[in-house]
Amino acid sequence: MPLIKKSGYRARGPFRFGHINTIFPALFRKVEGVHFERERVDTPDGDFLDLDWLSIGSRRLAILLHGLEGNASRPYIRGMARYFRERGWDVLGFNFRGCSGEPNRKLRSYHIGETSDLKWAISMILNQRDYESIALAGFSLGGNVVLKYLGENGDDVPAQVRCAVAFSVPCEVVSANREIDRWANWPYRHRFIKSLNAKVKEKALLFPEELQLPERMPRDFRQFDGRFTAPIHGFRDAEDYWVRNSSLQFLPEIRRPALMVSALDDSFLSAACYPYQLAESHPFLFLEAPRWGGHVGFVSSGSNGAYWSEQRAYQFVEEMMD
Repeated sequence: MPLIKKSGYRARGPFRFGHINTIFPALFRKVEGVHFERERVDTPDGDFLDLDWLSIGSRRLAILLHGLEGNASRPYIRGMARYFRERGWDVLGFNFRGCSGEPNRKLRSYHIGETSDLKWAISMILNQRDYESIALAGFSLGGNVVLKYLGENGDDVPAQVRCAVAFSVPCEVVSANREIDRWANWPYRHRFIKSLNAKVKEKALLFPEELQLPERMPRDFRQFDGRFTAPIHGFRDAEDYWVRNSSLQFLPEIRRPALMVSALDDSFLSAACYPYQLAESHPFLFLEAPRWGGHVGFVSSGSNGAYWSEQRAYQFVEEMMD
């Protein structure tokens, strides 16, 4: 019964306030000593992915997936990359399509349930590089992608993919979007929508016949996903997109040890995003819900500036490898 009832994370002082734990790392954390080498790979459909590598010649690889409108340069990715690299792992920062600083070639992009690029990349990497073990780590949207990938593929996940960790996962997307719409989350929602609208405007210049902009650009996720994400990626509407891409429904089929860590004070998550009952009976799903942590926060003062999330991920991965 992998329900972890007592979390090891302890927030101090102001970091017991969820919004501070969320905002502080994004604005103020600096992770030094991480120098990715970028590899651009062409996808089978004529697009490309930018993969950011920290390679030391290890037989173990950690693949890290960022959140909505993030990229591999975000502090939470760099911190996790440094922590694993210092302990003898190769690391890959996986940039979703359109998130690496350059628009992708196709009209389609990434979304909260887009797993085909991850599946293809893992297969490509295993064909080209001699890795014995792969661990996946995803944050927020990236966490949903990781868990959905594992559940969709079940026993067909490559044997080298040994385990996964997912932080701050909006695994039930419909209700999580209701939480994002609350007034306290307006600054986050505004920032996300502003970035997404800017990307759509850029895409409209590249695909003027397929993509027409409305007079008034979307102001929330229901408007944005209904107007752009859903039709571009083959979904009926925003609700259909959210329902079909929630990783919660795929969790029962996971066949690799997977740790979900979501703080109870995460303002992005609904009650449905904490699948306690499932974790109590699932042999592979571990659920840890610290009292504090915010959204992709978990600020702490570990050695060399490491955060608790990095220590926890490495601890779990090493336990599963053994």
